[in-house]
Amino acid sequence: MKNTPFTHKHIELGAKMAEFAGYNMPISYTGINDEHFAVRNSVGVFDVSHMGEFILKGEGALDLIQRVTTNDASKLSNGKAQYSCLPNATGGIVDDLIVYCIEENKVYMLVVNASNIEKDWNWIQQHNTANVEMHNISDKTALLAIQGPNATKALQTLTDTDIMNLKYYTFTKGVFAGVDNVVISATGYTGAGGVEIYFRDENDNANKIWDAIFEAGKQYNIKPIGLGARDTLRLEMGYCLYGNDIDDTTSPLEAGLGWITKFTKDFTAKNIIEQQKVNGVTRKLLGFEMIDRGIPRHDYVIKNLAGNTIGKVCSGTQSPSLNKAIGLGYVAVENAIIDSEVFIEIRNNLVKAKVVKLPFA
Repeated sequence: MKNTPFTHKHIELGAKMAEFAGYNMPISYTGINDEHFAVRNSVGVFDVSHMGEFILKGEGALDLIQRVTTNDASKLSNGKAQYSCLPNATGGIVDDLIVYCIEENKVYMLVVNASNIEKDWNWIQQHNTANVEMHNISDKTALLAIQGPNATKALQTLTDTDIMNLKYYTFTKGVFAGVDNVVISATGYTGAGGVEIYFRDENDNANKIWDAIFEAGKQYNIKPIGLGARDTLRLEMGYCLYGNDIDDTTSPLEAGLGWITKFTKDFTAKNIIEQQKVNGVTRKLLGFEMIDRGIPRHDYVIKNLAGNTIGKVCSGTQSPSLNKAIGLGYVAVENAIIDSEVFIEIRNNLVKAKVVKLPFA
């Protein structure tokens, strides 16, 4: 099991630790609900150094990204980022990722999921027919996500860069907490605002930045946050988690990601996905909230009133903000009508739920 540059901090703080994507990661510190509300109401810090980062350089870098991703990266200028996905040969999703434009047409950073680093690297390299310069900097890069309505207020004292007015899906680079060449981006996964801090794991940078962030955030009651609250926060926003809600068998259109699928360019499996757009998909990712008591879990069966199976739950939890159970699942399209009733099979009982529009909160 790998450690991040902050593993010792988590252990010192008494975090409940567990393996995630091959890393020793904090699941919770003071409890999921407490950490969830810390982010929704003020500010919390997530260690997401397990994520993968690739640098693509050279004249063919943009062309390579265009061919392997669904979104249109040609729209990116310096300092802008874009959510996208890597489609496989059959129209499924190799991974979802964020593309950062460091130097237009020449230098890009791709941020991928921890569990897919090797798979994504091999997939992109397989399509790198123009010998674009590729660097996997995942093991050298530390990443903290500081999220919440008070995040930028707390951090502004640590940099001369204006992060208070950093627009969503943009980023800047500069000195942060005395460390140079830090990338500060606004591409959060919680829906609560905030920034992400990317920096090289060298010269004790991790300790310097962690300690500076927590000192600056004291007046806002800043807290470390584990993966448990990260999951409840992202689920309230209806954000997909790779391996749960999207994978190699789900298409972007089935997952409601048509907005990042641009048919104005060529990309892997474009014809397959475009045909889905023309003909319509047969199943769809939906959001539902429980009417009756019960927590939906991954792979629980979804049924209709007649007791027929219509799909499966892919993510579910008790929402701290809504004080009710919510979930995501794939069902046949005809069963994905907003406000319609569905039933989740929980311990051989059919528990009533209602299809709702995303996001939940």
